[in-house]
Amino acid sequence: MFITAFTRGGTEYTPKFLISIDMKTCIGCGRCYKVCGQDVMTLRGVTEEGELVDCSDDEDDDDEILRKVMVMAHPELCIGCGACNRVCPKDCQTHEPVER
Repeated sequence: MFITAFTRGGTEYTPKFLISIDMKTCIGCGRCYKVCGQDVMTLRGVTEEGELVDCSDDEDDDDEILRKVMVMAHPELCIGCGACNRVCPKDCQTHEPVER
């Protein structure tokens, strides 16, 4: 049985939670991060070797970063609202209902 939720008006629905982000497709634009109020994702840098590294502004490793991508930092905090998926220009996220 999937987790169910209710709208304010009492309509039942099945939330779809963020399951994964495709790093090959993600462009690191940050739109999903900006609309998520739950701290589910974070921005990381990708090196030539394909390793994920922190990409804060005060890092000296910025020269090693080829591009930036969004990754799941705290997937357990996702509430299944789908806002991140609606703003993603690359459709790189997978959302699915979760069973109890």
